[in-house]
Amino acid sequence: MREVLATADLEQLIALVRADGYRLIGPTVQDGAIVYDELTAARDLPIGWTDEQAPGRYRLRRRDDQAAFGYNVGPHSWKRHLYPPRETLVQLRRGGAGPRWEGARAEGPPLAFLGVRACELAAIAVQDKALIGGPFVDVRYQARRERCLIIAVQCTEAGALCFCDSMSAGPRVSGDADIVATELDGALALEARSERGAAIVERLPTRRGDAELDAAIDGALERCARSMGRTLAAADLPARLWSNLDHPRLAEVAERCLACGNCTLVCPTCFCADIKDTSDLTGDAAGRERVWDSCFTAGHSKIHGADIRPDTRGRYQQWISHKLSTWVAQFGSSGCVGCGRCIAWCPVGIDLTEEATILAAGDGELRALPAPRERPRGEGDGQVPTPVTVLEVTRETHDVVTLTLARPPGYTHGHGQFNMLSLPGVGDVPISISGSDAQTLEHTVRAVGAATTAITALAPGAQLGLRGPYGSSWPLDAAIGRPVVVIVGGLGLAPLRSALRELLARADEFGPLRLLYGARSPDDIVFDRELLGWIQSGRMRTHVTVDHGSRTWTGNIGVVTKLIRRKSMPRDAVYLLCGPEVMMRFALAQLEHLEVPAAQVYLSMERNMKCAVGLCGRCQYGPHFVCKDGPVFRYDQIADIFGRPGF
Repeated sequence: MREVLATADLEQLIALVRADGYRLIGPTVQDGAIVYDELTAARDLPIGWTDEQAPGRYRLRRRDDQAAFGYNVGPHSWKRHLYPPRETLVQLRRGGAGPRWEGARAEGPPLAFLGVRACELAAIAVQDKALIGGPFVDVRYQARRERCLIIAVQCTEAGALCFCDSMSAGPRVSGDADIVATELDGALALEARSERGAAIVERLPTRRGDAELDAAIDGALERCARSMGRTLAAADLPARLWSNLDHPRLAEVAERCLACGNCTLVCPTCFCADIKDTSDLTGDAAGRERVWDSCFTAGHSKIHGADIRPDTRGRYQQWISHKLSTWVAQFGSSGCVGCGRCIAWCPVGIDLTEEATILAAGDGELRALPAPRERPRGEGDGQVPTPVTVLEVTRETHDVVTLTLARPPGYTHGHGQFNMLSLPGVGDVPISISGSDAQTLEHTVRAVGAATTAITALAPGAQLGLRGPYGSSWPLDAAIGRPVVVIVGGLGLAPLRSALRELLARADEFGPLRLLYGARSPDDIVFDRELLGWIQSGRMRTHVTVDHGSRTWTGNIGVVTKLIRRKSMPRDAVYLLCGPEVMMRFALAQLEHLEVPAAQVYLSMERNMKCAVGLCGRCQYGPHFVCKDGPVFRYDQIADIFGRPGF
């Protein structure tokens, strides 16, 4: 049963929540918009104000009544309080016992949100899935979320850009709220949905509602749903968008799109972030910060200095296909809740509902998305490094070294997984595990950026941070009893080195083993002594080629894919590939020509992995996150996007 609170008594509701120790956040008028900020009294609410919205337009105007919640949504979302735009993840402090990494905590009093709309509550639930619903969790977000008191307000008036009804996200509040309010005729009908909510409602000066009130609320919500300014047919939208990635409309939109990122900044569900290292002037304290980012920024899609989405078309395709399509495969729900913010705050007025409808109507062959993955619920965020000591440094080439590190206690890994190696104040980078024994781990690193250059300059006795292992492994057990062919280029031998050692150690369990390895020049060959040992052992047929020979080079010359054409490639073999994507693309074309089934081919992808735990969005690859779904993929899982521009 609902309790009715007069709008004039909102002051008491606000006072009660604050007296219970909460920091109360709610709607208030600032700088010509309704934004979410701290409330101290009822006068802070936008009483008597509403908003008018259209594509690329947002304006406030006075209402003809004194409604406190007679508006739709503004540029802010509750995300900025649960998932702040800038936040420290870990801190390092030096002391007598050496460096100590510590995970940062969410500080301050618990939060209370007043005025959460149904679509916004649905958005919080979407962020819950992304940030605390997987094998790793954002422990700071989780701490705020678990302590947060939510007072939701149902919408009785739809805006011109609202389409939450299409996304099953409103206007009726069906999510996890402590109190649900509906504003009608100068009063708030309150419904407690938790013990915390009931403890507040029972202390307010309310009167008991009746069946007539319930009917009035139901009628208002139904009228609101029917009057929404936008609609979007969401039923089969994910598959239809996924099937029309080549639609010419994407290029047309790109001509208008400014790639400003406004749509992602105002979106209540976007969680893409960059990770930056900081340090103080003394060097005694350092930290790692997360900063909001956008898939529309150039740096978001950089890999080893190259931008995989160099133009606006690719970035817009990434945004709309992820938001409305691949998000479903990753988290089991759409990334859109129909709030309309991205339409209102787009400077050129691009309408998501219009563009999605056009793209979904394309004539692309209908392709099904992968089913949502079931992942175990995690407890730690995986962001805190363990200090490890460099035991040995081996120079492989002029710009590549292998670091032998002391193995942390209890550490285990699979062949093909990677660790994040870090230096305080410099950064951390994903590096494959190239070898190990009971006491050590090996990582082979090329100096290509600030962090890798600093790491390759370390000397024995130095310390660095290590966290991991992360990602998937080479499926060696699936290859038992079958031939195995390994095709690698350049430093791609490093992620396969430990797997090759395992294959050789268990050679009697597999069919014939073969390695095809290509390097740019004789001077760029890594693990040359080990390669020579493999050749001389005769247990694995090993073929090495270089793009450009030298006066003393007497081996094969040419790209590694030429070896595929020259050698006998068994159709029943399991193939393991790693190297530059262009090399793998040509190798895969050769294997397809030889009619090798895609399900027998595995490849390791390298993406711009920043957090390595699936919480920053930077290694987004269609319906996958490389850091937790890869880096090792079976080719048929990614064949439809491998080599496709923008992915």
